[in-house]
Amino acid sequence: MENKRIPANHVRIICGDVSDMTLWRWMQDPALQFPRPAYIGTRRYWVESEILAWLDSRSANPPTTRAKVAA
Repeated sequence: MENKRIPANHVRIICGDVSDMTLWRWMQDPALQFPRPAYIGTRRYWVESEILAWLDSRSANPPTTRAKVAA
């Protein structure tokens, strides 16, 4: 089912058991292009295929970070 909607708690688990605050931060960062949820009342639902595609794109292009070098 391509347009299956999943709630926030399932999204958090799929994304590595992240917190709700992490989801909020990802949604606030335009550079991450995290999928937007649909709201039903106060609850958030994402399209499962969009979350999986986002995760695949992240693993294909991991972010570059600077490692601290111990002196």
